[in-house]
Amino acid sequence: MLKDGNGIRIGVDSGGTFTDVTLYNEATGDLSIWKVSSTPDDPSRGIHEGVAQALARFGAGAQVTYFGHGTTVATNAVIQKRGAATGLITTAGFRDVLEIARQTRASLYNLKDRRPDPLASRDNRHGVSERIAWDGSILTPLDADSVRATARQLAASGVRAVAVCLINSYRNPEHEQQVGTILREELPEAFISLSTEIAPEYREFERSSTVVLNAYVGPIMQVYLERLTQRLKAGGIGARPHLTQSNGGVISFEQAQRQPVRTILSGPAAGVVGATAVAKLAGHRNIITFDMGGTSTDVALIEDAMPRFAVDAEVHGYPIRVPMLDIQTVGAGGGSLAQADAGGLLEVGPASAGAFPGPACYEQGNDRPTVTDANVLLQVLNPEYLLAGRMRISQAASRAAVQRLADQLGLGVPEAAQGIVNMAIANMVRAVRVISVERGYDPRDFTLFAFGGAGPIHATRLARELGIARVLVPRSPGVLCALGLLLSDLKSTFSATRLCRLDAADAGEIAAGFAAVTARCDAWFDEEAVAAGDRAIRLSVDMRYVGQGHELNVAVAGTDDTGDMLAQLKAGFEQVHTQMYGYTAPEEPIQITTFRAEAVAAVAKAPIRAHPPASGPAEAAIVARREVFLPERGGFISCAIYDREQLGPGHAIAGPAIIEQMDSTTLVLPGQTATVDAWLNLIIEG
Repeated sequence: MLKDGNGIRIGVDSGGTFTDVTLYNEATGDLSIWKVSSTPDDPSRGIHEGVAQALARFGAGAQVTYFGHGTTVATNAVIQKRGAATGLITTAGFRDVLEIARQTRASLYNLKDRRPDPLASRDNRHGVSERIAWDGSILTPLDADSVRATARQLAASGVRAVAVCLINSYRNPEHEQQVGTILREELPEAFISLSTEIAPEYREFERSSTVVLNAYVGPIMQVYLERLTQRLKAGGIGARPHLTQSNGGVISFEQAQRQPVRTILSGPAAGVVGATAVAKLAGHRNIITFDMGGTSTDVALIEDAMPRFAVDAEVHGYPIRVPMLDIQTVGAGGGSLAQADAGGLLEVGPASAGAFPGPACYEQGNDRPTVTDANVLLQVLNPEYLLAGRMRISQAASRAAVQRLADQLGLGVPEAAQGIVNMAIANMVRAVRVISVERGYDPRDFTLFAFGGAGPIHATRLARELGIARVLVPRSPGVLCALGLLLSDLKSTFSATRLCRLDAADAGEIAAGFAAVTARCDAWFDEEAVAAGDRAIRLSVDMRYVGQGHELNVAVAGTDDTGDMLAQLKAGFEQVHTQMYGYTAPEEPIQITTFRAEAVAAVAKAPIRAHPPASGPAEAAIVARREVFLPERGGFISCAIYDREQLGPGHAIAGPAIIEQMDSTTLVLPGQTATVDAWLNLIIEG
C-alpha cells in the first residue's frame, strides 16, 4: 500500500493565512514547494487553487499517487464556536456532568476566570433509563422507548449532531450501541457519535467532553471533506486522500469524517513529524520545535528523536481524551494584532488579522498593526514584497498602522514596532517553558528547530531569551508542515480501561488488556488492507500510585515473560514519575488504569537528500543591502541580504544578516554565525 511509483505525491497544509503545497516527484526525486493565500470562507477552494498551480508549475501531466492534508477546520470551528447544534444522551441523572466537570479552576486567583460554555446546551442534554455497573454488568436494562422519545425531542430542537455517553459504557458498550441504532433510525440526517467508539475510557467528564466535541465538529468536517474530495476529483486527482491526526499519523478521509476529534491538531502535528525527521537526519535528536505561522505559534519537545505524547489535553478550554502530540499553542503569529490595553500597556494577540483582511501592509482593509507590520517597518522583512515578489505589500500602510499605536503608547515608531516583536516573543517564551521546564526539561539542552512562515525571523531572539545555543532552520521552513505530510505513516490508536494492580496476581488481567487493544489494531490493519510487513504495534499503559488523581503514560516493549513485563512497567513508571514529580514512592502499590496501542502502517516517504559542498563563496549569494532596525546596535544599520537559493553546504554567514527565500525570512543577529549543512539546513550559533 502507498508504495513508491512514478507519479506525484502531494502534501497540503491549510493554515489561517497561507496554504502550503509540497510536491514529490517519485520518478525524478525532486521536491517542489508552493504557497498561496488561504480562503477562510471555503478552505477547500484555496487548496484546489494551490494544488492546481503547483501541478501546473512542477508536475504537469503526471499522475497524483498520494494526497495528504493537514487542516485547522476542526480547531477553528471550536475557537469560533461555529460547530453544529449538538445534543447529548447520557444515563438518567448525569446530564450535568459537563457543567460540574472537575471543580478545578485553571487560574486559582483570577476572580474573572470562567470555563467555556458546554458545547451541548442544557436543554439539549437528556438522560435515559439504563445503568451499567463498574464491572460491565447490566443493573438496569435500556429503556428503548425513552431513547426514541428523547430522539424526537432532539429532532424538534433542531440539533444536527448527537453525542452518546453512558455511565460505565467503556466496560460494556451494549447500551450505547443500542442507542446509536435507535438514533440512526429516528435522526437519519444527524451526525451520531458514541463515546465507546471515540474514547472507551473511564472518567465520565473527560469522556463526555471528548464525544461531545467530536459530535460538535462532525458535520462541519463532513461537509468540508466532502467538498474537498469533489474539488480534488474535478482537478483530476484520483488518489485516496488522507488527513493528518493529532498524533502525527495520517488516516483516511472516511475515518476522519467519523472521528474528527482526532484531527484537532492536524496541521501542527504534521509539522512536528517533519521537524523530527529532518532534525534526526541532520544529527539533532533533541529539539524544541517552533512553528510560527500567521495566526498562532505551536511548540513541542522532541527527546531522542521521539515526540512527547499527551493523553489528557485541552482544546480552548474543552478537555479531550485522545492521544495527541504534546503541542503547546499560543495566539502569537505574523497576523497577531497589537493594541494598547485598558491600562495603556502594549498587548499582542490572540486576535489575528488572518488571511483576510490580513496585516495592514496587505492593504485589504485592516488598519491595525500586526507582528508582520512591525517586521516590515523595521525592515527585517522585505518592505516591498513577500513570496519572492509574487505578493506586493505596502510599508507605508504598516507605518501608518504602527504610528497610531506608537502615539497611544508615547513611543517612537521604531520603538513601538520593536515592542510588538518583543511582546510576541515573550508569549512564545512562556509556551516553550510549558513544554520544557514544566515537564522537567532544561531548554538549554535542546536545539531550537524553527519553521513556519514567521518562525525563522523570530527564532534567534527567542533562543537568546531562553539561553538556547543553537537554532536549526530547515531548507523550506514555510512549508514544513506540508512536507511532514509526505513523511507520515498511517496510524490509529486504541485504548481500553481495565483497573488492575501491577503485581503477579493481576498478570492475567494485564495480559487480557494488551490482548484487547492488540486485537483492535489487527482489525484496523485488515480494514485498511495493510500488508503484513508494513504493520507495527506500539504498546503503552497509563499508570499511577493507588490513590493518585492523575496517571502517567509508560511505553512498553512486547514480551511473553510475565516477570519481565512487570519489571519493565515498574521501572518505566518510576523513571517517568521521577522526571515529572521529582520522587518515587517504592512502598506504594502501583495501579494500571488504561491500556493503549498505536497501530502504525508504514508508507513510502519522500526522501531528504544530502547535497555536495558549495563551490563558490557565500558572498556570491548577497543580492542587496538594506537598513534594518537592530536594538542590539542601537538603531538602523546596513545588513547584507542573502538569497537562500544560492547558499550551499559549507557556506558560513556572520551576523547581522538577513536570509530571504520564497516561503520565509531568517534573521541572523549580531554575534551569531549561520552555516549551511549537507541537507541545506541553516545552523545558527552564537
